[in-house]
Amino acid sequence: MPVLIDVSPYRLSGVVYGALLNHRTALLELGEAATRAPYNAVPQAPVLYLKPRNTLAGDGDPVVVPAGTAELEVGACLGLVIGRPACRLKEDRALESLAGYLIVNDVSIPHQPYFRPSISAKARDGFCPLGRFVPRSAIADPDALEIRVLIDGQLRLSASTAQLVRPVGRLLADVTEFMTLSPGDVLAVGAAAPAPRVRASQRAAIEIPGLGRLETPFVAEPA
Repeated sequence: MPVLIDVSPYRLSGVVYGALLNHRTALLELGEAATRAPYNAVPQAPVLYLKPRNTLAGDGDPVVVPAGTAELEVGACLGLVIGRPACRLKEDRALESLAGYLIVNDVSIPHQPYFRPSISAKARDGFCPLGRFVPRSAIADPDALEIRVLIDGQLRLSASTAQLVRPVGRLLADVTEFMTLSPGDVLAVGAAAPAPRVRASQRAAIEIPGLGRLETPFVAEPA
Protein backbone atom coordinates (compact mmCIF):
# COMPACT_ATOMS: atom_id res chain seq x y z
CA MET A 1 0.00 0.00 0.00
CA PRO A 2 1.64 3.31 -1.05
CA VAL A 3 2.03 5.89 1.70
CA LEU A 4 1.22 9.46 0.69
CA ILE A 5 3.80 11.73 2.33
CA ASP A 6 4.92 14.40 -0.14
CA VAL A 7 2.37 17.17 -0.52
CA SER A 8 3.87 20.27 -2.11
CA PRO A 9 4.89 22.66 -0.66
CA TYR A 10 4.69 20.82 2.69
CA ARG A 11 5.67 17.30 3.69
CA LEU A 12 2.92 15.56 5.62
CA SER A 13 4.00 14.44 9.07
CA GLY A 14 2.12 11.16 8.74
CA VAL A 15 -0.28 12.11 11.56
CA VAL A 16 -3.96 12.69 10.82
CA TYR A 17 -6.28 13.73 13.64
CA GLY A 18 -10.04 13.57 13.28
CA ALA A 19 -12.91 15.22 15.12
CA LEU A 20 -15.90 13.02 15.93
CA LEU A 21 -19.44 14.34 16.31
CA ASN A 22 -18.44 17.72 14.89
CA HIS A 23 -21.10 17.68 12.18
CA ARG A 24 -24.65 18.44 13.26
CA THR A 25 -25.99 15.45 11.35
CA ALA A 26 -23.69 13.15 13.36
CA LEU A 27 -25.15 14.47 16.61
CA LEU A 28 -28.66 14.05 15.24
CA GLU A 29 -27.89 10.46 14.31
CA LEU A 30 -26.62 9.74 17.83
CA GLY A 31 -29.90 11.14 19.16
CA GLU A 32 -30.92 10.52 22.75
CA ALA A 33 -27.98 8.16 23.29
CA ALA A 34 -25.82 11.26 23.76
CA THR A 35 -27.67 12.12 26.98
CA ARG A 36 -27.65 8.61 28.47
CA ALA A 37 -24.90 6.80 30.37
CA PRO A 38 -21.98 6.59 29.91
CA TYR A 39 -22.06 9.95 28.06
CA ASN A 40 -24.82 11.86 29.88
CA ALA A 41 -24.40 14.94 27.65
CA VAL A 42 -23.27 16.02 24.20
CA PRO A 43 -19.51 16.67 23.96
CA GLN A 44 -18.36 19.89 25.58
CA ALA A 45 -14.89 19.66 23.99
CA PRO A 46 -13.57 18.18 20.73
CA VAL A 47 -13.68 14.37 20.58
CA LEU A 48 -10.51 13.40 18.73
CA TYR A 49 -9.14 10.21 17.22
CA LEU A 50 -6.01 9.28 15.25
CA LYS A 51 -5.47 7.95 11.75
CA PRO A 52 -1.80 6.89 12.04
CA ARG A 53 0.79 6.68 9.30
CA ASN A 54 -0.11 3.14 8.22
CA THR A 55 -3.61 4.31 7.22
CA LEU A 56 -2.44 6.87 4.67
CA ALA A 57 -3.23 6.24 1.02
CA GLY A 58 -3.59 8.32 -2.12
CA ASP A 59 -6.17 8.99 -4.79
CA GLY A 60 -7.07 5.77 -6.57
CA ASP A 61 -5.33 3.46 -4.10
CA PRO A 62 -7.49 0.41 -3.30
CA VAL A 63 -8.77 -0.13 0.24
CA VAL A 64 -9.08 -3.71 1.44
CA VAL A 65 -12.36 -4.80 3.00
CA PRO A 66 -11.26 -7.17 5.81
CA ALA A 67 -12.46 -10.77 5.67
CA GLY A 68 -15.62 -11.19 7.70
CA THR A 69 -16.60 -7.52 7.26
CA ALA A 70 -19.58 -6.96 4.99
CA GLU A 71 -19.34 -3.18 4.60
CA LEU A 72 -17.13 -0.20 5.39
CA GLU A 73 -18.13 3.39 6.11
CA VAL A 74 -16.94 6.31 3.98
CA GLY A 75 -16.37 9.33 6.23
CA ALA A 76 -16.06 12.33 3.90
CA CYS A 77 -14.15 15.16 5.58
CA LEU A 78 -12.44 18.43 4.88
CA GLY A 79 -8.82 18.11 6.00
CA LEU A 80 -6.83 21.05 7.39
CA VAL A 81 -3.10 20.88 6.61
CA ILE A 82 -1.06 22.63 9.30
CA GLY A 83 1.61 24.97 7.93
CA ARG A 84 3.33 26.18 11.10
CA PRO A 85 3.36 25.18 14.79
CA ALA A 86 -0.13 25.80 16.16
CA CYS A 87 -0.56 26.28 19.89
CA ARG A 88 -3.29 28.21 21.76
CA LEU A 89 -4.62 29.78 18.58
CA LYS A 90 -7.21 32.53 18.65
CA GLU A 91 -10.33 31.64 16.69
CA ASP A 92 -10.30 34.80 14.57
CA ARG A 93 -6.72 34.18 13.41
CA ALA A 94 -6.58 30.39 13.47
CA LEU A 95 -6.68 30.01 9.69
CA GLU A 96 -3.31 31.75 9.48
CA SER A 97 -1.73 28.55 10.82
CA LEU A 98 -2.90 26.53 7.81
CA ALA A 99 -0.90 25.67 4.72
CA GLY A 100 -4.04 24.54 2.94
CA TYR A 101 -6.68 21.86 2.61
CA LEU A 102 -7.32 18.41 1.18
CA ILE A 103 -10.08 15.81 1.08
CA VAL A 104 -9.95 13.07 3.71
CA ASN A 105 -11.75 9.74 3.36
CA ASP A 106 -12.03 8.48 6.96
CA VAL A 107 -12.71 4.82 6.23
CA SER A 108 -14.02 2.79 9.18
CA ILE A 109 -15.51 -0.55 10.05
CA PRO A 110 -18.99 0.31 11.40
CA HIS A 111 -18.77 0.35 15.19
CA GLN A 112 -19.87 1.98 18.45
CA PRO A 113 -19.51 3.73 20.85
CA TYR A 114 -18.86 7.03 19.15
CA PHE A 115 -17.14 8.73 22.07
CA ARG A 116 -14.50 5.99 22.27
CA PRO A 117 -13.63 5.12 18.68
CA SER A 118 -12.09 1.68 18.18
CA ILE A 119 -8.50 1.65 16.92
CA SER A 120 -9.09 -1.69 15.21
CA ALA A 121 -12.07 -0.23 13.33
CA LYS A 122 -10.44 3.02 12.20
CA ALA A 123 -6.69 2.37 11.90
CA ARG A 124 -6.40 -0.50 9.40
CA ASP A 125 -3.80 -0.20 6.65
CA GLY A 126 -4.98 2.19 3.95
CA PHE A 127 -8.03 3.40 5.88
CA CYS A 128 -7.25 7.10 5.27
CA PRO A 129 -7.07 8.05 1.58
CA LEU A 130 -6.06 11.70 1.10
CA GLY A 131 -6.76 13.97 -1.85
CA ARG A 132 -4.54 16.54 -3.50
CA PHE A 133 -3.24 19.49 -1.50
CA VAL A 134 -4.83 22.89 -2.21
CA PRO A 135 -3.24 26.08 -0.81
CA ARG A 136 -5.23 28.05 1.77
CA SER A 137 -5.47 31.03 -0.57
CA ALA A 138 -7.50 28.96 -3.05
CA ILE A 139 -10.44 28.47 -0.65
CA ALA A 140 -12.33 31.64 0.26
CA ASP A 141 -14.37 30.15 3.10
CA PRO A 142 -13.73 26.65 4.48
CA ASP A 143 -17.00 26.90 6.43
CA ALA A 144 -19.09 27.02 3.26
CA LEU A 145 -18.00 23.99 1.25
CA GLU A 146 -20.34 21.40 -0.24
CA ILE A 147 -19.31 17.77 0.27
CA ARG A 148 -20.67 15.02 -1.97
CA VAL A 149 -20.16 11.27 -1.76
CA LEU A 150 -20.89 9.04 -4.75
CA ILE A 151 -20.85 5.25 -4.66
CA ASP A 152 -20.45 3.68 -8.10
CA GLY A 153 -21.48 7.03 -9.58
CA GLN A 154 -24.68 7.36 -7.52
CA LEU A 155 -25.02 10.27 -5.09
CA ARG A 156 -25.27 8.90 -1.55
CA LEU A 157 -24.50 11.96 0.60
CA SER A 158 -24.71 15.73 0.20
CA ALA A 159 -23.59 17.86 3.13
CA SER A 160 -21.79 21.11 3.92
CA THR A 161 -19.08 22.38 6.24
CA ALA A 162 -21.62 25.09 7.15
CA GLN A 163 -23.17 22.39 9.36
CA LEU A 164 -20.09 21.93 11.55
CA VAL A 165 -20.71 22.16 15.29
CA ARG A 166 -17.34 23.85 15.66
CA PRO A 167 -16.45 25.85 12.54
CA VAL A 168 -12.88 25.53 11.29
CA GLY A 169 -11.45 28.45 13.28
CA ARG A 170 -13.21 27.42 16.48
CA LEU A 171 -12.12 23.79 16.11
CA LEU A 172 -8.49 24.82 15.62
CA ALA A 173 -8.67 27.10 18.66
CA ASP A 174 -10.25 24.44 20.86
CA VAL A 175 -7.84 21.68 19.83
CA THR A 176 -4.70 23.80 20.16
CA GLU A 177 -5.80 24.93 23.61
CA PHE A 178 -4.51 21.61 24.97
CA MET A 179 -2.15 20.28 22.27
CA THR A 180 0.25 21.62 19.65
CA LEU A 181 -0.33 20.78 16.00
CA SER A 182 2.85 20.60 13.92
CA PRO A 183 3.57 21.47 10.29
CA GLY A 184 2.39 18.65 8.06
CA ASP A 185 -0.24 17.39 10.50
CA VAL A 186 -3.77 17.05 9.14
CA LEU A 187 -6.93 17.72 11.14
CA ALA A 188 -10.13 16.26 9.65
CA VAL A 189 -12.98 18.52 10.73
CA GLY A 190 -15.69 15.84 11.00
CA ALA A 191 -17.90 13.78 8.71
CA ALA A 192 -21.60 14.08 8.08
CA ALA A 193 -23.99 11.25 8.93
CA PRO A 194 -25.16 8.76 8.02
CA ALA A 195 -21.84 7.75 6.45
CA PRO A 196 -22.36 5.95 3.14
CA ARG A 197 -21.41 2.27 3.19
CA VAL A 198 -19.49 0.34 0.58
CA ARG A 199 -18.76 -3.31 -0.19
CA ALA A 200 -15.86 -4.96 -1.93
CA SER A 201 -15.88 -4.26 -5.71
CA GLN A 202 -17.53 -0.86 -5.23
CA ARG A 203 -15.94 2.55 -5.77
CA ALA A 204 -16.39 5.70 -3.69
CA ALA A 205 -15.76 9.27 -4.81
CA ILE A 206 -15.71 12.34 -2.56
CA GLU A 207 -16.09 15.75 -4.17
CA ILE A 208 -15.50 19.18 -2.61
CA PRO A 209 -15.57 22.27 -4.86
CA GLY A 210 -12.11 23.77 -5.12
CA LEU A 211 -10.47 20.62 -3.75
CA GLY A 212 -11.40 18.29 -6.56
CA ARG A 213 -12.31 14.62 -6.34
CA LEU A 214 -10.88 11.73 -4.30
CA GLU A 215 -11.62 8.26 -5.66
CA THR A 216 -11.25 5.05 -3.67
CA PRO A 217 -11.89 1.53 -4.99
CA PHE A 218 -12.69 -1.17 -2.42
CA VAL A 219 -11.43 -4.71 -2.86
CA ALA A 220 -11.91 -7.96 -0.96
CA GLU A 221 -9.14 -9.23 1.27
CA PRO A 222 -7.31 -12.06 -0.51
CA ALA A 223 -8.06 -15.54 0.81
